[in-house]
Amino acid sequence: MLDRTRGAGWRSTARAFAALIVCAAASAPARADDALETKQLVEKAKLTFDTFVADPQMKPMHDLLKRAKGVFVAPQVIRGAFVVGASGGSGVFVAKDSASGKWSSPAFYTIGDVSFGLQAGGDASEVVLVALSDRGVSALLSDSLKLGADVGMAVGPVGAGAEASTAGLSADIVSYSRSKGAYAGISLEGSLVKTKPGWNKAFYGQEVTPTDILIKGTATNPAAEPLVSAIAKASSATN
Repeated sequence: MLDRTRGAGWRSTARAFAALIVCAAASAPARADDALETKQLVEKAKLTFDTFVADPQMKPMHDLLKRAKGVFVAPQVIRGAFVVGASGGSGVFVAKDSASGKWSSPAFYTIGDVSFGLQAGGDASEVVLVALSDRGVSALLSDSLKLGADVGMAVGPVGAGAEASTAGLSADIVSYSRSKGAYAGISLEGSLVKTKPGWNKAFYGQEVTPTDILIKGTATNPAAEPLVSAIAKASSATN
C-alpha cells in the first residue's frame, strides 16, 4: 500500500512538473530568433503533413480531411526522461472558414503531457489532429485545452479497408501519429494544448490572438502559404 501511495505521489508530482514546462514554454516572451524558429516550424509542419497524406495507409485520413474544420500539425513531439516521462512539442493549427471555404494562416501552440504512452517505441512522434466540429475549433481558440476532457477525441483509423470506419466518427478531434515510420501511434488523451503568444507575434510581427489568425483572418505571412495550400488541396481532393 505504501509503495502504491508513493508511486501515485511521484506521478502526481511529475504531471505537475510537466504542466509547468508546457505553460512556461507557451507564455515565454518572444526572442530574437523566434521569427526564424516559427518559419522553420511551419516548413516542418508542411513536410509532416505531406508525408501523412502521401502514405497509402493514410487513405482514411483523406476522407476526414474533406470534413475537416481545422488541422493541427506537430512535426516532433518528444518523450523526455523525467520521473514518469514528460512529453512535449510545438505545433501549428489552421482553420477553415465555413462560408468561403478558405483556410486560415497558422496559429502556434505547444502540446505536451507527462506521458503520451508511445506504443511503437521511440522518443519522437509526428502528430496530425483533424478537427471535425466547430466545438473542436472553438476549443483551440482558448488559451489552453485538455484533449479528451475539454473536447471529445478519437484515434483515427489507418490501413487498407479502414476508410469505411471514418463515416461513423463523430469526435470533435481525430488524432493521427507516427513514430519511427510506424502508425501505431501515441495516445494523446489528457494532453495539454496551449497557445504560444510569443511565437504568434514573432511570425506575424504584431500581437495577435488565435481568433485574430484563425477566425478574423487579420494576420498573414507569405511563409505560411505552402502549408495552407497543401492542407487546402488535400481537403478538396476527390480521390
